[in-house]
Amino acid sequence: MAANESVGIFSSASLAVEYVDSLLPENPLQEPFKNAWNYMLDNYTKFQVATWGSLMVHEVLYFLFSLPGFLFQFIPYMKKYKIQKDKTETLENQWKCFKVLLFNHFCIQLPLICGIYYFTEYFNIPYDWERMPRWCMLLARCFGCAVIEDTWHYFMHGLLHHRRIYKYIHKVHHEFQAPFGMEAEYAHPLETLILGTGFFIGIMLLCDHVILFWAWVTVRLLETIDVHSSYDIPINPLHLIPFYAGSRHHDFHHMNFLGNYASTFTRWDRIFGTDSQFQAYYEKMKKSEKKTE
Repeated sequence: MAANESVGIFSSASLAVEYVDSLLPENPLQEPFKNAWNYMLDNYTKFQVATWGSLMVHEVLYFLFSLPGFLFQFIPYMKKYKIQKDKTETLENQWKCFKVLLFNHFCIQLPLICGIYYFTEYFNIPYDWERMPRWCMLLARCFGCAVIEDTWHYFMHGLLHHRRIYKYIHKVHHEFQAPFGMEAEYAHPLETLILGTGFFIGIMLLCDHVILFWAWVTVRLLETIDVHSSYDIPINPLHLIPFYAGSRHHDFHHMNFLGNYASTFTRWDRIFGTDSQFQAYYEKMKKSEKKTE
């Protein structure tokens, strides 16, 4: 009975989203995007699209999303939004981070990305425009991937903080006590594999078109770079997402090396009480800010 009710609720929600979508004006970018997509399929093999296309999407978006946070450090006005105002990272350490990222991206993540082609071939995942999912279903599947990844990340991240394991693997990521956007994927190779598995679980369960991989890469990079940015900007649209953790949530984790283990949402930390110190700190900080106003 409960399962039938859940299916009914999901179907009703999907119909509601599709109805709203039908009322909106036609997307002016749809035709150019369709032409570009078909041009890509006509000129490149599926392997090239799934592998090199995916790598290019990841690299371009990773450093594009990291760029604002990098530039903020040179803008005095933005300092009031920085969470740990007394801690700034040197350009030398940021360059070190960049070199480690290149190693992780090309030597660890690229072999994993190559598996996307074989996955799509084995399960007959389509590439063509005609079977491209509607935006509402693509968004829903990305949300499903986020929920799955967040659950995996919470428990594996907590495990990596175990006192017998921490110094061998996860300590690398905590080399920077005040994080910055580009540092989001700065990690030990084993951590890249362990936590990165959560990214692929959602794809394996929910993928119905290769475009989902690119959409999910975009969403995941946007989120993880935002929470590592060390800036809490009030107009950030990601704050509109229910239960979104945000930069203050994860910055506290880097500041204290414990608690706040989830990647995207706050629900697991709330359920298990691993955000209790953060909540107390956040309430104290808000009272302090009100007094200074």
